[in-house]
Amino acid sequence: MNKYEIIAETIQQSIYDQKLEQGTKLPNVESLMKQHNVSKSTITKALDTLEKRGAIFQQRGSGIFVRRQRREGYVSLLTNRGFTADLKEFNITSEVLKLERMKADDEVKLNLHLEENEEVYYVERLRRINNDILCIEVSYFPVKLVPYLNNEIAEGSIFNYLTDALKFNISFADIYMHIDELNDIDAMKLELKKGNPALFLEQVVYLATGEPFDFSKITYHYKHSKFFVQATNY
Repeated sequence: MNKYEIIAETIQQSIYDQKLEQGTKLPNVESLMKQHNVSKSTITKALDTLEKRGAIFQQRGSGIFVRRQRREGYVSLLTNRGFTADLKEFNITSEVLKLERMKADDEVKLNLHLEENEEVYYVERLRRINNDILCIEVSYFPVKLVPYLNNEIAEGSIFNYLTDALKFNISFADIYMHIDELNDIDAMKLELKKGNPALFLEQVVYLATGEPFDFSKITYHYKHSKFFVQATNY
């Protein structure tokens, strides 16, 4: 992660650890610069990141304030930080159902901007929250950007692996959602019945360069999934 992202994580964790109430005023930019021994631009980027996440709001001339904290157990629909970051207070586990290196099909090539015969890692995981099934997650990562993946990495946080080991600068995502009924295969994996409802989410995640590196399809368990959106820039 970049320095400003590390500082953003530190400030956000401090807000959670201290259980700061909505409207609590945080130290000003100058104080944060001294506290973290960084430049004004780095602090500004960190605060802008936190504002986009919905953790703080900045009022010109008045200061920096804590926004209402999200409810526990809710997954943000507008984040590209991964489940582990959103649900760090819970036990999040990943069972790898399948991991293989394969040639990208037409749909994957289109979403990841790949050429003919380019390869991807296919990862299918069953994600659990406190032992309850949360979702089935199917992801494709281009080998030219993610040259190595194994079960040990996939059983943990792939997001952390990409940002820490591969030094990815993850910037934005395109996310599409719809509600539909489960087919028999997904119903069996989720331990539900065919025809039960589910939220289907499809996303493409991009680096700061604009290059897509992750095409994922996520099918959520309707009994164990809760979501939130914190909107900004009205």
